[in-house]
Amino acid sequence: MQNALMELVEKTSMRESVPHFEIGDTVDVHVRILEGDKERIQIFNGVVIARSGAGVREVFTVRRIVAGEGVERTFPVHSPRIADIAVKRSGKVRRAKLYYLRDRVGKAVRLKERVRGKATEAEAAAVRTQKREARKAKKAAKIEARAQRAAEGPKPRAKKGASENGESSPEGGES
Repeated sequence: MQNALMELVEKTSMRESVPHFEIGDTVDVHVRILEGDKERIQIFNGVVIARSGAGVREVFTVRRIVAGEGVERTFPVHSPRIADIAVKRSGKVRRAKLYYLRDRVGKAVRLKERVRGKATEAEAAAVRTQKREARKAKKAAKIEARAQRAAEGPKPRAKKGASENGESSPEGGES
């Protein structure tokens, strides 16, 4: 009786739609901030390093680096203060809690990206191919520009002590 009543109360407090996100995903959490009589949305973006609880008590922790310092915020999933949770990138991890990221800095914090579904794999392969082709084109343009500069020959350099009208004496001194 009491458990059924608790479940009913919890279901009324839960959000209708919570986007699917997992540990390792990079998310933007849109939080409603009340300042006096005004309300604004503040976006906190980072990597989901932990998720725990169930039902109304479910929470998740997001970590990001701000001015060289790690900042973590824990949000209740079903909080009315959360306006939106947008998944920006899916990370490929093999742990339930990513607390080891606290000890890492710089590039060591990066996570591999997870590709979901066959259609998504095809899209990801197409994007990789486009990036590869763009790199090849950029490299070819760079080589072509270098070859063109070499064909033009070295630029004449102004000698030290050149006069104001652009002429210089053979000795390099005053005439």
